[in-house]
Amino acid sequence: MGHKIIVLEAIIDKLLSSAMAARKKAYAPYSKFMVGASVMTESQKIYSGCNIENSSFGATICAERVAIFKAISEEGYTKIKYLLLVAEPPIPCGICRQVLSNFCEDDMPIIATNGKGEIELFQFRDILPMPFKDF
Repeated sequence: MGHKIIVLEAIIDKLLSSAMAARKKAYAPYSKFMVGASVMTESQKIYSGCNIENSSFGATICAERVAIFKAISEEGYTKIKYLLLVAEPPIPCGICRQVLSNFCEDDMPIIATNGKGEIELFQFRDILPMPFKDF
């Protein structure tokens, strides 16, 4: 929203491939809402995740958080440099936005796609302008 966003096509291709593969593994028997996500950390490593539903809906976890938590569990605290999300519609939920706020900068690019060639770019600040970071 008025901010210049530059993401190399090679980065998008790597993240998209990873997220599409993850989306195929999504477990969504209740919503049928299949989601895949990939993140790239500051070390240039890519981690992917899919959504995993549970009959106790509060135990469901989103693809974005799976990818973020995999990155943190492998690298320790790290900054997420890019997030790519494949869904219809492709936008992180409120809980995922809050989790991201602890692991990314305000200008982190979010690449949102429905997996059919349509891609939108956002910056984190565009989807969560006032994150809760301190108490």
